[in-house]
Amino acid sequence: MTTATERDEARIAARQAREDYNLFSRLPAIYAASRMQGQQFLQHGGGLSIVEWRTLWDLHEVGPMTIRDLATIQRADHSLLSRALPDMRRKGYVTMRRDEGDGRQTIVEIAPAGRAAYDRAAPVMARRRAALREVFSEEEIAVFVGFLDRFEDFLRRPVEQVLKEETAK
Repeated sequence: MTTATERDEARIAARQAREDYNLFSRLPAIYAASRMQGQQFLQHGGGLSIVEWRTLWDLHEVGPMTIRDLATIQRADHSLLSRALPDMRRKGYVTMRRDEGDGRQTIVEIAPAGRAAYDRAAPVMARRRAALREVFSEEEIAVFVGFLDRFEDFLRRPVEQVLKEETAK
C-alpha cells in the first residue's frame, strides 16, 4: 500500500495493466456485460428476460423436464428457477405439474404462449450466436470452453486443498 497523497497516473495505469490479467475480477464484469447484451437482444426479440429465454429455449430443445434438470443445464441455482417459474406460468409460457414418479419433483413444459415467445426471440438470439462465431472460430470457442472447464474445476476445489498446495511449496 502506498502512502502518497497525490494521484500517480503511471502507478494507476500499471495497476490496471496487472488487473487485466486477474481472472477473479474480470469474470464478474464479463458476466454482467454478457447479461446486459443478452437483455438488449431479447428486447428486440419480444422482451423476454434472460431466465425466461433460457428456460423456453431448453424446453423447446428438450421437451418437458424437472426444475432440477433445467438448473443443471443452465448451470443456475435451483432456487432462481423456482422463483421465476411461477411468473412464467402466470404469463402462460409454461405449465407445471408434479412428477408422477417422484412427487417431490415438478415437471415443467413449454405452453403455446411460451412457444410463440420462443419463436419471436429465437431468430434474434441465433443472430447473437452467429455474431460470436464471426469473432471466434468454432475451434477457438472449443478451446475457450476447455479453459472455462479447467477454471471451474479449480474454483470448485476445497479451499483447504488450495491452501495446502501453497504451503507444500
